Amino acid sequence: MNILVTGGTGYIGSHTVISLLEDGHSVVVADNLSNSKEDVIEKIERISGKKITFYKVDITIEEDLEKLFNAHSFDGVIHFAGLKAVGESVKKPLNYYFTNLVSTMNVTNLCLKYQVNRFVFSSSATVYGDNAVPFEESMELLPTTNPYGETKAMIERILTDIAAANPQFAVSILRYFNPVGAHKSGLIGELPNGIPNNLMPYITQVAKGIREKLYVFGNDYQTADGTGVRDYIHVVDLAEGHVAALNHLKEGVHTFNLGTGAGTSVLELVKAFEVANDLTIPYEIVDRRAGDIAECYADVTKAEKKLNWKAQKGIIEMCRDSWRFEQN
Repeated sequence: MNILVTGGTGYIGSHTVISLLEDGHSVVVADNLSNSKEDVIEKIERISGKKITFYKVDITIEEDLEKLFNAHSFDGVIHFAGLKAVGESVKKPLNYYFTNLVSTMNVTNLCLKYQVNRFVFSSSATVYGDNAVPFEESMELLPTTNPYGETKAMIERILTDIAAANPQFAVSILRYFNPVGAHKSGLIGELPNGIPNNLMPYITQVAKGIREKLYVFGNDYQTADGTGVRDYIHVVDLAEGHVAALNHLKEGVHTFNLGTGAGTSVLELVKAFEVANDLTIPYEIVDRRAGDIAECYADVTKAEKKLNWKAQKGIIEMCRDSWRFEQN
């Protein structure tokens, strides 16, 4: 298939582009480069040995995006593009609601206009809010604790309503947990602009000496060591989950958790990183961060059964691959 990947130079998008190419699909990437760099395209081409078409485009501007639909015949879309920092969303809610909702409505509107009937959406475990773990797809979604999560929940509802009104339009909603790791080549990985919002790139920057120490937000949660517990998934496993979702996509709306099904605390991840890479990570416990919950991990039964997909890589491999990329 010929697949449009929005946000395809980003962390998860770039790894998914490689998995799509390895699976025999062709790819067109659209990205405004607001949190990524254009040289990722050349790195993807080096890894895959294949050329991909790239457009620098802001998909909140529908007429600019439509030029791609005019120029190419797409069989499906994987929609990653959007803003994704929980803390920033609390400070700049309007920016998040505008960018994430308008971009999705533009892409879906053009999909309907050009009869592109396979749509895979990059959602998030944040839509579960502070629910009981493990999180199951059938759970009632709780009002989430931050505007970023609210945009994901709203978009899920928009896509569900669009699919109900347009039976030919097939949607896969992928709720992912905490992607970490990098491609084994060390060429692509998580490279945030500015101070990292996610734990692993912060750890790797401390290991490299870019930052003095890691700040651990809270150690008074109701968890084994008091620090927050998350379901960390290797980004390559996550990318392969997108390809499985695309390949299995049938009419209707299908929601899947993509995680490992196991929780790891902040301090457990720090320890695993130290063991994997024979390093010491200095850290300081500070106050809890607004919008964070104690525990978040997935029930992954549905994805294993319906998509024939299961995460393969463990925490040590995630830590080694993240550090290899940071060193490169």
